[in-house]
Amino acid sequence: MVEGRTPGRFGWLWAAYGVSTFGTRFAFDAFALVAVLVLDAHPVEVSLLAAVGPAVGAVLAVPLGPWVEFRRKRPVMIATDLLRCAVLLSVPVAYALDVLTVGQLLIVSVVVAAADITFHAAVGAFLKELVPKEELLVANGRFEATNWTATMLGPPLGGAAIGWLGPMTTVVADAVSYLLSAGALRAVGGTDRRPVRPDTASRLRAGDLLDGWRYILASGALRPLFLNTVLVNGLIMASSPLLVVLMVGPLGFAPWQYGLAFAVPCAGGLIGSRLSRRLVARFGSHRVLRVAGTLRACWSLGLAFVGPGTAGLVLVMVVEFGLIACMGVFNPVFATRRLERTPADRVVRTLSAWSATGKAAIAALTALWGLLAALTGPRTAIGLAGLLLLATPLLLPRHDRGTGRPHDPAPAPLPAEGS
Repeated sequence: MVEGRTPGRFGWLWAAYGVSTFGTRFAFDAFALVAVLVLDAHPVEVSLLAAVGPAVGAVLAVPLGPWVEFRRKRPVMIATDLLRCAVLLSVPVAYALDVLTVGQLLIVSVVVAAADITFHAAVGAFLKELVPKEELLVANGRFEATNWTATMLGPPLGGAAIGWLGPMTTVVADAVSYLLSAGALRAVGGTDRRPVRPDTASRLRAGDLLDGWRYILASGALRPLFLNTVLVNGLIMASSPLLVVLMVGPLGFAPWQYGLAFAVPCAGGLIGSRLSRRLVARFGSHRVLRVAGTLRACWSLGLAFVGPGTAGLVLVMVVEFGLIACMGVFNPVFATRRLERTPADRVVRTLSAWSATGKAAIAALTALWGLLAALTGPRTAIGLAGLLLLATPLLLPRHDRGTGRPHDPAPAPLPAEGS
């Protein structure tokens, strides 16, 4: 039985996802730190590195979606892991040879961003094939818990490692994590199905590049989720740098206090991801999606009222805990809904288009909110982002267009962790 083989194969996929995710979080802001500590880069160069690299990578990933769609997904994931490992290792090599430049960091950032999008789109398609439909929510919940665990532990440990061992430490660790991920994917084993094109065309056509967006915007089930998630994530991320400026600047918080304010609340993501399946079993996925999606929009406005001292630090931690806990519930249900509503031969194109749009929106809104903060101050800009977030639940789907049922059946469990 396929079901009998799924847990072991999923375990290796989960291990690959986990080790690469932790490597990425461990190396959080690694390129910016290398640019500042090693290359004495100008702030404009650091900002360019942070914004342009991922944005250009997202553009380059778009044509890869149709190409990957009709190929076996596991070899693609292994190839993107090995590519990311190789380009990241070029950084410490160039550093050792004293030829490292900001330009090289920018090129590596672009390649890694494009490979990231392609990898995660392929993971979604592979997961849909690997895991029975009734277990998708459990699998996505475990991925979500892994994300928040890595986010909670990775940046503090990475910062400590840089302090002890130097600025290249986290870059090397991130590269090694992709090598380990490729090994775990190799251990998944089994036979990967190669999708067949629905037509006789054998070459990529220009129109194929837009297929992901066409399907999303034509789908009554996916279009509201697409608009909602892109806007919510963009507004949350746009106000994040402004909160750094506010807390570390006028409010006088130390950098370690800022890090603590965002590391501790990540426990909310673990709690939310563990609760998501139970809530769906009791209330149905559509109701959980709407309630959690609404609640996650209600917290960010509180960040506009943060003050100095212990009370201000506690306020930030409470707001972030509530926001992340709601996201921990919402994200696995959303990811499962998206996979369920996307045909198997469109998953990669759909996820690539979704991710590319999200990254572009974050870059654009971050730049716009930076200008807004320059005109009005960071606190006002943060407050405006929070007010706009309050309107985003209007974009959530009002009806479950997929099944026509008010409640979905409870998913069958994958084996418990450690089994």
